[in-house]
Amino acid sequence: MPNPIADLDLPDEAATAALAARLATVVRPGDVLLLSGPIGAGKTALARALIRHASGNPAEDVPSPTFTLVQTYATPRGEIWHADLYRLTHPDEVLELGLAEAFDSAICLVEWPDRLGALAPPGALWIELAAGRNSHRATLWGAGDWRHRLEAALA
Repeated sequence: MPNPIADLDLPDEAATAALAARLATVVRPGDVLLLSGPIGAGKTALARALIRHASGNPAEDVPSPTFTLVQTYATPRGEIWHADLYRLTHPDEVLELGLAEAFDSAICLVEWPDRLGALAPPGALWIELAAGRNSHRATLWGAGDWRHRLEAALA
């Protein structure tokens, strides 16, 4: 991984939602955000808040895709695919979901990206979430123009 673009303290869910709102202003179709971290680190909370902000509807129903594996949303910023790969056992299962094609045309939020194996897009933004005793932490890495795109959004 390259040097982190940002290492952010997220003391509460409001801070996670604020980060998601800032990310929602810069994502575009073809972007893949890989959300990693242990259970309870805030992956789904971040995805939910980003989808709500991108849709312009703070009350948007955004269920966890834990059992459906993928949920899709039409937003003014483009189609968003929210995937939870926790239950997958092999990267080939990602192909059956159509996720590889979505990487090219949609904004994709992928929880448990380790299940992608070699299918993880090289230009993705990695967001590593860690749960602390009283707060969470987010570390962002990305190749290509991510550093430039996020500079103003994270300032």
